[in-house]
Amino acid sequence: MTETRPERVQPTPETIRPWLVERLSHYLDLPAEDIDPDTSLAEYGLDSVYAFALSGEIEDTWGLVVEPTLIWDVDTVVRLTGHISALAADRPSA
Repeated sequence: MTETRPERVQPTPETIRPWLVERLSHYLDLPAEDIDPDTSLAEYGLDSVYAFALSGEIEDTWGLVVEPTLIWDVDTVVRLTGHISALAADRPSA
């Protein structure tokens, strides 16, 4: 399995987006290059089980608490990247 945990990397759009594409590629069993960042994740068939798993990976990897419904609320890689990046920027520094 591919390592999903960037080591001590500040989450930015440049680090989050490729990570999301790789994780979606895994869940959807699609080549990463076939994932359009502007296409609804529901259109790819991402179901609630994978949305729940992805939200857990976001928490584990980036240290950000997100609800599984976030995946449906923002619904594209571009919007999800922006949301995660904003959450990271808003959290207090350690």
